Amino acid sequence: MNTIYIVIIVILAMLSIVAFLIGKKQGERTGKTKLLEEARQREDHILNKSKNLEENLKNKEREIIQNANLKAKEIIISKREDLEKELDLKRKEIDNKEKRFIQMEENLSRKEDKISKKEDLFEYKKRDVLDKERKIKMREESLKAKELELQEAEQAEIENLEKISQYSSEDAKNQLIEIMEKEAQYEFSFKLKKFEEEFVAQRDLKARDMLVSSIEKIAVDFVNESTITTIALPNDEMKGRLIGREGRNIRAFESVSGVDLIIDDTPDVITVSSFNPIRREKGARLLAKLISDGRIHPKRIEDLYKKIDKEVDADIKKTGDEVAYEFGLTNLHPDITLLLGKLKFRTSYGQNALQHSKEVAYIAEYLARDLGLDVEIAKRGGLLHDIGKAIDREVEGNHQELGADIAAKYGEDPRVINAIRAHHGDVPYNCLEAAVVKIGDAVSASRPGARRESYQFFIKRVKMLEAIASSFFGIEKAFAIQAGRELRIIANYKEINDDEARLLVRNIAKKVSDEVKFPGTINIMLIRETRVEAEAK
Repeated sequence: MNTIYIVIIVILAMLSIVAFLIGKKQGERTGKTKLLEEARQREDHILNKSKNLEENLKNKEREIIQNANLKAKEIIISKREDLEKELDLKRKEIDNKEKRFIQMEENLSRKEDKISKKEDLFEYKKRDVLDKERKIKMREESLKAKELELQEAEQAEIENLEKISQYSSEDAKNQLIEIMEKEAQYEFSFKLKKFEEEFVAQRDLKARDMLVSSIEKIAVDFVNESTITTIALPNDEMKGRLIGREGRNIRAFESVSGVDLIIDDTPDVITVSSFNPIRREKGARLLAKLISDGRIHPKRIEDLYKKIDKEVDADIKKTGDEVAYEFGLTNLHPDITLLLGKLKFRTSYGQNALQHSKEVAYIAEYLARDLGLDVEIAKRGGLLHDIGKAIDREVEGNHQELGADIAAKYGEDPRVINAIRAHHGDVPYNCLEAAVVKIGDAVSASRPGARRESYQFFIKRVKMLEAIASSFFGIEKAFAIQAGRELRIIANYKEINDDEARLLVRNIAKKVSDEVKFPGTINIMLIRETRVEAEAK
């Protein structure tokens, strides 16, 4: 503060000097007396201001000091309160610790009392155990003596029995063992049969649960298709335009598309027929375009067919890519995805081949997950198991072998190849993933409504089933029921016993599998009843 005062005084002095000099210069112009007087007045005025300023500064200094003292007191008071609170907390903690320590001492004393009581009880039990051991030893000695007496009496009894029965003890023992063995064999066979029945029941229940849970998760719709496609016409005049002058339009259509146009007396309808589903699809699209366009002549037919040919090929590729993406199989070879797309236009017994393959893949995937198998391999095998059907009408061979060759060509896993080759039982499967693919194929194909067959073929298959069952010895009647899904057989109870019945039903099942072609599975049930007859006279 003294430094501030000095600076202010110096400034005021400088200002007075400047004022004096100014006044001196002005006095030279207007008169030295007047200027000096004004300079003195200004100097007095400045000195008064400086005194007032100095007084104000001193007042402010006093206020600052007073405020600082108040704040210091407040800080000291707050610190003192904090310290007092902290001391209170410390005191409480010390009190709590003392209480806990006292409680621990009390607990220790109680535990010591319990331990002393247990020691007393242990000593009592120890004495009791020693007494019991002495009594047991005495009983053992008594029992040994009685056992010796019994052995002597038994030996005497055995000798007496040998004399009476004229059998030695060894002969009697062997005879008894033989009787016991026969009884044990009978009991063992009875228990084995019971265990087998329980095992089969549990196995069937478990298998049904797994299959039902797998099928419930897919719910794939099927559209039954055939080898013909029917197109509606706006009027009968369109038939004449499609035929053309001297049949040139229909000839051009059939030569370009490779399908047959069936034009009969049915009003407002024309049929596209071909065993090649892709050609049939292209022909149906071409016919629909021509009808909607109205311009029908050979050149127009050729131009539209080229466009539709590209559209169908693009649709096939898109379908294959979508199916691969749907199942997460992004590493499939492009040629395989193309063949998958072709399955969209392929049918088997009226069941769409692509939808069937997808359903088999879903079932195989869920079964593999439940059984702890390789889900990726099972899903892949299920999706590709019918891949050979995409080319089986263009290349000689059955679709299992064609599909397996395709999978091998493009580096698929050997388990996938085995699943494709073995899904109809032509070759044995060498991994469980192939087995679940086979199960999925059977379930998908045998599901009611999934497939259809001709009436003549159905009647032929039912008659063949009944004839195979009736050809075996001891069969009285055979009935194919449940649309050929079950074969119920009545056996002659006099000619066949229970054990022979089990063997017979297996032989019938094997012969049906070897000689009859059918989708899914056939349940074979053999019934043998025991009849007791008597005459009352």
